[in-house]
Amino acid sequence: MPQELTAPVAEFLELLDPAQLRGRLNAGEDRIPLFRAAIENANEELDSRFRDGDDIALLVRSRAHFIDQIMALAWEQFPWPDQKNISLVAVGGYGRGELHPHSDIDLLILTRNDRVAGYKACISNFLTLLWDINLEIGQSVRSLKQCKQEAKADITVATALMESRTLAGPPELRDEMEKLTSSKRIWPITQFLRAKWDEQIARHDKYYDVDYALEPNIKSSPGGLRDIQTIAWVAKRQFGARNFHDLVDLGFLNASEEAIFDKGQKFLWTLRYGLHLLSGRREDRLLFDKQKELATMLGYSDDDMSLAVEKLMQRYYQVVASLRELNDVLLQHLDEAILRAKEKEKLVPINKRFQIHNGYIEARNSNVFKRFPFALIEVFVLMAQNPAIQGVRASTIRLIRDNRQLVDEKFRNDIRNTSLFMELLRSDHMLTLQLRRMARYGILGRYLPEFGRITGKMQHDLFHIYTVDAHTLQVVENMRRFLLPDAEEKYPVAAHIARNLPKLELLYIAGLYHDIAKGRGGDHSVLGMDDAEAFCRRHYLSEWDTRLVCWLVQKHLLMSMTAQRKDISDPEVIHEFALAVGDKLHLNYLYALTVADICATNPNLWNAWRAALLRQLYLSTKRVLRLGLENPLNREERIRDKQQSALLKLQDRGMDETSIDRIWENAADEYFVRESVANICWHTESIHEHTGDGPLISVKDTVENPIEGGTQIFIYMPNKEYLFANSTAAFEKLNLNIQNARIFTSANGYCMDTYTVLENNGKPVGERPDRIAQIRKVLLDHIQNQKSYVPPVSRKPARQLKHFSQHVEAELINNPDKPYSTLEINCPDRPGILASVGKIFAENHINLMDARITTLGERVEDLFYITGADNRPIVDTTLAAELTTEIKERLEERFAS
Repeated sequence: MPQELTAPVAEFLELLDPAQLRGRLNAGEDRIPLFRAAIENANEELDSRFRDGDDIALLVRSRAHFIDQIMALAWEQFPWPDQKNISLVAVGGYGRGELHPHSDIDLLILTRNDRVAGYKACISNFLTLLWDINLEIGQSVRSLKQCKQEAKADITVATALMESRTLAGPPELRDEMEKLTSSKRIWPITQFLRAKWDEQIARHDKYYDVDYALEPNIKSSPGGLRDIQTIAWVAKRQFGARNFHDLVDLGFLNASEEAIFDKGQKFLWTLRYGLHLLSGRREDRLLFDKQKELATMLGYSDDDMSLAVEKLMQRYYQVVASLRELNDVLLQHLDEAILRAKEKEKLVPINKRFQIHNGYIEARNSNVFKRFPFALIEVFVLMAQNPAIQGVRASTIRLIRDNRQLVDEKFRNDIRNTSLFMELLRSDHMLTLQLRRMARYGILGRYLPEFGRITGKMQHDLFHIYTVDAHTLQVVENMRRFLLPDAEEKYPVAAHIARNLPKLELLYIAGLYHDIAKGRGGDHSVLGMDDAEAFCRRHYLSEWDTRLVCWLVQKHLLMSMTAQRKDISDPEVIHEFALAVGDKLHLNYLYALTVADICATNPNLWNAWRAALLRQLYLSTKRVLRLGLENPLNREERIRDKQQSALLKLQDRGMDETSIDRIWENAADEYFVRESVANICWHTESIHEHTGDGPLISVKDTVENPIEGGTQIFIYMPNKEYLFANSTAAFEKLNLNIQNARIFTSANGYCMDTYTVLENNGKPVGERPDRIAQIRKVLLDHIQNQKSYVPPVSRKPARQLKHFSQHVEAELINNPDKPYSTLEINCPDRPGILASVGKIFAENHINLMDARITTLGERVEDLFYITGADNRPIVDTTLAAELTTEIKERLEERFAS
């Protein structure tokens, strides 16, 4: 029987008749076809049973048992000399008696001494046979002495040898090896535990210490199979436990914890088995394409609320969260019992319910939570108020877990508990850490049931890289970061705002509730507002505070959508936004929530350009609010104001008014409405200084500008039909990501195009003369090309992008107050999109005035402000339908090629 470290299974499936196969081998039949046929039959039987839903533990152990029989028969095929001094031993996962379809079969050929010359031929022939019958083996040949040496030098080897079983040969050899590598000889329990814990920390760090990765590794990610095995290894080393049930008998685990391990392991085994079948090889990563296939294989289905794959992944995240929680508790218990066993006990009373025990908070008796249920929240408040407390004692974590069912409707409405929770939100010390502890120990999802419903909920895309619950807590953490000294550099506006908000707890509540209704169907902003209002009333917030929180939840997307999808240089857009905000206090709260939300959705979203857009929108709106909403600047006043400001700056730099007027006389009014004063000055100076007949290309890094961030590239030349298409193809070749494009054509037929771009790392080009020279050269090559159209470079899309919808949406929108039409394109993020769209514009004689380019994970949402050949909005419904249809067909054709 395997010495497994998990709940034992009483039986195996009998997949082979060893006596019959031995008889045929002894009769002289070709052994390779015989073994292969036996293995193929067993695989078919096991895989069929898996698809039929048989017990996964039975299948995993039956496969190992079957391979045991194959190994024993294969070993018999060779005339081993001195058989008392050599044996075949299963180690590692196979040694535990666990095998998935394509798991490595780890073998140790163990000898009594270092003299193996007499065995070489048999060893070579034996291993060759295993390869010939298509077994995936990992093998080593070691003597007893070498086993001890290798195990002493490498904790991984020591661990693998702990999980060993004799498959053939004398079992006494393995018994002797076990003694030589025991904790009495090498790796005493204190060193072993410390090494395994450090190993786990390093493994978790590799996955950024998150258990909600988009494409997690079932084996190695936090909360994965390796975390279960870590507890099992330490328990076996310390207690000699053969399985988790032994740990229950020893009092180290309770029955409910054993059940969590057992159910969690079976679920992860099911996923791993399915992955191996789908991949046809060893694969432990839940890659996007396999997530969908696995969800179908395991019987999940789409409905109106969520996709099948989202249901599967939510289940995965919930399982690994519970396993990681239990892993943390047990490792801390071992830490206290083993690593800290010799520490001098220091107890500091806090109140009648809690004390600090060697730096960790501890319940003063086991009935604390039964007698005082409010202590289930109080314990987190005390930690938030006392920076000296390092964490919670393992025994107290267990008490919290065992009593969390006390958090019911009566508990949630008890004024002692609501007061404590508000006290927690107003605390100064590591608020987010306490909220995460509440979530991990099962309190937060019970105290806020609406939060419990989003636990583990994911969206199957590359835009939202966190589960909804993890994103929510990250939003609150970002809000706390705004208060740190170093926040002034990365988030200057948000840092200033956060430190001056009258009630920070209102911002945190809005953060907790802004996405609380995701996955329910309907508008999550509106549904979330209802939940937020219920929370505020239950916690006795004032009417004004309640209205502010509800407004923030309902409008939490307003600022980012305005900044990214509208022309915020347009005074009308700013005035409309200012009307929606109403006053500076609402603007401040909304800005802080927006920045925290964007950074917590996907860290790659926050770049210099997005920061600049929000900063510009904030400052422009603040100015309008200061001047008064009832007195907005009209268009003519705006133009005069900008021209006068730019004129004075240019004259200060030595330009005369006549030269300035000569350049400006050809520029349309729209140019002065939509361009900034800084850009008007830059363009004017560049044109004035330009000599020669060729195109003018000016590159300016604007990262230090107080309202912009990125690299701007200005092109001034006679207008050409395919200029936009060829320019964007050049940027594609340069690996520059376009964030914004402003396109103007002057009265004398010259284009005045300004592109804002970022490098692939989300940063401006910077002061790099070689890179700037390269940009100029590639641009000139493309825009001066004799061909009318230069096709964009062809690049292979990233692996992850292949597994999402290739659907293209195109919609033309006309606003009666605007002198242009708005074309919205929503499609997969692929190379060459802008160049393809530009080609369509040129072929249909469409004028592009402005463009907003937004990448959201695996998709892009691009806005183009366009007019027809007559420089008017495209209002003809037939022409509009033809244009959108052509765009969809041409882009989908490109994606398919």
